[in-house]
Amino acid sequence: MNIKGMKKMRSVQTTMGEPERRGGERSEAPRSAGSPIVDRPAATPDPEVPAQAVRRRYSAEYKLEILRQADRCSQPGEIGALLRREGLYSSLLTTWRRQRDEGALEGLHPQKRGRKAVPQNPLARRVAELERENRRLGRRLQQAETIIGVQKKVAEILGIPLNRPDSEGDD
Repeated sequence: MNIKGMKKMRSVQTTMGEPERRGGERSEAPRSAGSPIVDRPAATPDPEVPAQAVRRRYSAEYKLEILRQADRCSQPGEIGALLRREGLYSSLLTTWRRQRDEGALEGLHPQKRGRKAVPQNPLARRVAELERENRRLGRRLQQAETIIGVQKKVAEILGIPLNRPDSEGDD
């Protein structure tokens, strides 16, 4: 269907007294026959990027106060009202109660997220230095043995006798 045909159908719909609906709009109650239908422009989405949500942190005092209030609740629905009023989840109450039972205020302080730092052995630096030195000396030893091996072969080819320190003391 072409654009003219669509416009014609649209004008027929508006003149028939039915409200015009766009995608996502709910149907309205029928209007009186005499009220004009106003064609509103489609709302454009806001191009502004929303800010990233910030993780909420609660102080130990706040947690204890909420736990005290929750413990005082005796009627059905009071805890739910408390949670709605404060904007909290029931799982937070469970976690905070467990923390309170494990270690009073120490367990209620906000915990740092992520992996815990592994305590470093005080001798680890010295061990690393010695391992580096060991590798360096091993390379130098291998190089010296190669040079000595080449010298022995050259002396053998040229017929030069080599003094062996081990054989001198055996006479």
